Parts: sequence; C-alpha cells; structure tokens
Amino acid sequence: MTTDHTGGESEPAETRQDRFDRGMEVLGRVDGEGGRNVIDSLADVSPELGHQVVAWAFGEIYDRPGLAPRDRQLVTLGILTALGGCEPQLDVHVNAALNVGLTPEEIVEALLHAAVYCGMPRALNATFAAKRVFAARGLLPVPSA
Repeated sequence: MTTDHTGGESEPAETRQDRFDRGMEVLGRVDGEGGRNVIDSLADVSPELGHQVVAWAFGEIYDRPGLAPRDRQLVTLGILTALGGCEPQLDVHVNAALNVGLTPEEIVEALLHAAVYCGMPRALNATFAAKRVFAARGLLPVPSA
C-alpha cells in the first residue's frame, strides 16, 4: 500500500510487469498457443513489440469489461478482414474466436457480412484463412446457414 494525496492508503501502482503478466493470462485464455507463438516469434527482432502486444493490447484493452470476449473477436475479425493483408493474424483470431465460444457458422456469417462493407476479395481471403483454421481443427464442412 502507498499513501495517496489525501493521506489515505491506496493500491500500489501497477508495474510494467503486472500489465504483462495480466496480458499473458488473457492472451493464453483467448489465443492459446497461437498467441504465444506470435509473441515468441518477435523475441529476436522486436521483443518490445511483443511486450506491447501482451501488456497493452491484451492486458489493458482486451481485458476491459465493456465487451464480452466473443464480441471482441467479432470486431477483430471484421477489422482484420477490412484491412486486408492480415491473413496470418486472421488465422490467430479465428482460432481465438473459436476459443471464446463463436461457432464456425457465426464466423463464416461475420466474414460474409464483411463482404458488403469491405469487398469480396478481402472477404474471400478472410474466409480462406478461416477455412485453414477449421480444417486444422477438424471443423469442416461448415453447415450452411
């Protein structure tokens, strides 16, 4: 405990390591091994980027209470689809979407919906990324809606 400006006690300030540790817990829960692999792959080129992904993106933003993890993954899938060229990240986040309770049918529907706003080529690329993940997890064929 520390003393705050009013003379009362307050919680100690959160450290860089605290944020990283919380982020690793969230990353493991959401992305599992895929997320850890991304962070590990940065160790020899930009360990600071890996730290920021864990501490800030997962420890600060992803862990906020305002959206459920499944809703965060729907937003993430839509954004990565719209950006285009993010297929390696789509692989990770399609896995994460499945990990937090989205079904393959919901993921496919979200990617189909994205086609209206970001175009067919990007929706196709995202769907093929999802297909790779579904195949690896034994989830093909995906039933039609």
